[in-house]
Amino acid sequence: MTTVERIEIAPGFSISRVLTGLWQIADMERNGRQLDLYYAAGAMRPYVEAGFTTFDMADHYGSAEEITGIFRQTLSPNESAQFFTKWVPKPGAITREDVRRAVQTALERLQTDRLDLLQYHCWTYADPIWLESLFWLEELRNEGLIRHLGVTNIDTAHMRIALTSGINLITNQVSYSLLDQRASGAMSALCREFGIKILAFGTVAGGFLTERWLDQPEPDWEKLPTWSLLKYGRYIRAAGGWAVFQNLLQTMKRIAQKHEASMANIACKAILDNPAVGGVIIGARLGLSQHIEDNLRLFSFELDDEDRVGLTDALAQLKPLPGDCGDEYRKPPLLTAAGDLSDHLERFPAPYKTKTAVDGRTHVMSGTTWEKIAGYCRAVRHGSEIFISGTTATHGEKLIGGGDAAAQTHFIIDKIEGTLQSLGARLEDIVRTRMYVRHLDDWEAAARAHGQRFGEILPANTLVQADLVGDDYLVEIEAEARVD
Repeated sequence: MTTVERIEIAPGFSISRVLTGLWQIADMERNGRQLDLYYAAGAMRPYVEAGFTTFDMADHYGSAEEITGIFRQTLSPNESAQFFTKWVPKPGAITREDVRRAVQTALERLQTDRLDLLQYHCWTYADPIWLESLFWLEELRNEGLIRHLGVTNIDTAHMRIALTSGINLITNQVSYSLLDQRASGAMSALCREFGIKILAFGTVAGGFLTERWLDQPEPDWEKLPTWSLLKYGRYIRAAGGWAVFQNLLQTMKRIAQKHEASMANIACKAILDNPAVGGVIIGARLGLSQHIEDNLRLFSFELDDEDRVGLTDALAQLKPLPGDCGDEYRKPPLLTAAGDLSDHLERFPAPYKTKTAVDGRTHVMSGTTWEKIAGYCRAVRHGSEIFISGTTATHGEKLIGGGDAAAQTHFIIDKIEGTLQSLGARLEDIVRTRMYVRHLDDWEAAARAHGQRFGEILPANTLVQADLVGDDYLVEIEAEARVD
């Protein structure tokens, strides 16, 4: 009998390596449809009985949390299951009370007194509230309302910022598949460095990486029946189109036949073989369809070197998806079901407040202690010119990024970006930066972080060693921008 593999992702906390994803509940409830919650809850039991004891959901996956709460009450004392959820707040102001209220809502829906894993998603890094929210969630974890914290759709740089700032994360849930290899590089290296596990979604690309689409004509992309297919249809086009995608499917089919497995098994096995991956999330349409037997077959074979070479050759014909993990929600091309963020949110409020003086200058204050003490602003705009003060990795009273120069640099650039947005400008409007590093040994880490953010903007730049004010500050950056 095939047994579902398990993995320990934190001390004393193990999960099944195939997680059952409940995002399709939102799709099933589109256009005002309402599921029978008790019937749907009953459909979760066969997964647990087969060994797939780990479920993943979110606050915006329709009735997923309520359905899971009902199912939890049917578990006997000797049955163990894990229930992961997410908090995805809208952009804008968030208070400590808002964070507690969101956690309390999840606890009530899931009918529990502690969340197994709460995963946090933010829409923009330019507003430091994303990091403040994680600090507040950490407080609730210490209080016992949350067992473990994770994040979802966070890129490598900002994962590093959170980890080096003292946030105790154990997972990052990101898109990762044969079609989308972004998580296989820097993100995997970071996760191995910090002992974090990737939870991979989109591994079968909404069903595209299965026999159903092999040797089929290119579909009408805008008339696909589910949100998942609409979304991953954009991935296929971004990766080079239908012809090269069919070549990947042909390769997967040959490997599947060799192992008497399904193409979905091959898609998942290839991702599970990455040591940084804790598990893959496979969606379920509760009460309508299930893939329990097929998912079990995933643990009955191993890919060999010949298989891996074949997949590598097929992937070499695809275009790498642009950016880092989670960029599909933040940077063009927006690879969402709608092709933009209209199905997720309405607007992005300015990260910082501005004040216009009588002479027409507009000032931005970021709230750091020294702005008031020393009598300066974070930035000032006069006409088309914007001057941004020397900025360190400070948020309120907190040092961000710990002793990591790259993390501090990324957070500084986030603050600069938020400042520019508050003044009606963009990072792309910067024409000059000046960087100061405390220790000469940190110059390369800081410069590389600057290069990641400004590699296509190419402002004039100066980098010097300086004895910065504040022993823990490793990097300081000032900038100038011109707005056409």
